[in-house]
Amino acid sequence: MTKQHKLLVFNLFLLTFVLGTSEFVIVGLLTEVSAGLNIAISTAGALVSVFAISFAVSTPILTAVFSRFSKYPLMLALIGVFVAANMITALSESYILLVASRVITAIVTGVLIALAMTVASETVPSDKRGPVISIIFTGFTIASVIGVPIGTYIGQWGGWHLAFWFTAGLGIVSLIASSATIPKGLKGTKSSLQKQIGLLTNTRIMIAFCIPALSIGATYTVYTYLTPLLEEVLFVPDRYISLVFLLYGVVSVFSTLIGGKIAIRNGIGKLRYVFLIQAAILMSLYVSSNSIVAALISVSFIALVVYIMNSTIQLYFIDLAEKHFPSAKDLASSLTPVSINVGIAFGSALGGFVTTNNELIDVSWVGGIVSIAASLLTFISYNIDRKAMP
Repeated sequence: MTKQHKLLVFNLFLLTFVLGTSEFVIVGLLTEVSAGLNIAISTAGALVSVFAISFAVSTPILTAVFSRFSKYPLMLALIGVFVAANMITALSESYILLVASRVITAIVTGVLIALAMTVASETVPSDKRGPVISIIFTGFTIASVIGVPIGTYIGQWGGWHLAFWFTAGLGIVSLIASSATIPKGLKGTKSSLQKQIGLLTNTRIMIAFCIPALSIGATYTVYTYLTPLLEEVLFVPDRYISLVFLLYGVVSVFSTLIGGKIAIRNGIGKLRYVFLIQAAILMSLYVSSNSIVAALISVSFIALVVYIMNSTIQLYFIDLAEKHFPSAKDLASSLTPVSINVGIAFGSALGGFVTTNNELIDVSWVGGIVSIAASLLTFISYNIDRKAMP
């Protein structure tokens, strides 16, 4: 890759880091928001759900609408809206205004992610797309490991409003970097909204959409309840729980990078077996829960496979769109993060059902079953691709 390519990739990594920090930092500040606005902690927690729902619903629609515009001015305008929305969040003194600002942030976040993936796939050499997409996805992972703890510390030290002044400041840095690195010649694709939405009715796209939703759902069936698992099953002292989450975050960075290597060639074929390995790892927690050391090894391996599918699935969506819906590549780029958000919601709900009706540790084998379902769908996609080959 040229120096310009490397600067672009670094900027897109920075952009996803900023977007991820803004999205997830609220989780560490729910107590402060609850106290500051005099609302119940559950009401503050609804901000997380509002963000995820707004992201999932608006991203494919607005990505399709905006695809006709040139990438450079569009991305700069959306980053500007992102900065303004975070400033409104920082100034919010009412819950309604806070909700509105988070909805706006979620909407532009989803579209910016899709555009970042499209810009990368259209700009870098084809043999570098897998590693580059994995680097861009790593921005989210690094956000959870570094950005969110820093933002949480700032919010706990100076008030939750200050945390969003921090994310707004990061957005300004990203805006400046984007203005210098995003290619100005990337034109939009003129196409009717009806033709683009047609992508979503394609059987192969729908099967592919369910694959990351099931894989991430399998993990979040367990991950959502990791804290009570550590406390009530493994009897880990409270002071060490944050360290376990730090371990999880650090290991998950390698998951994204490994995923980039897998995506280089025949990624879908490899994922058929990766998901079976994921199922075995999730189920291993049921057996290893009698030993803290063994259970922490299981948790580390859960983190190691959680994001392996990202780069492959992202490129798979783009490649399918290029073959069958060339005017809907931007929309195709939005489907991976949307699917992941759907999977998070599904996995959390499934984990809640299991913990309500069964033993807490049963989330491990239930998550494993969901991962097997992801593997079966991947086998189906792989076989369809082979039959379609000339």
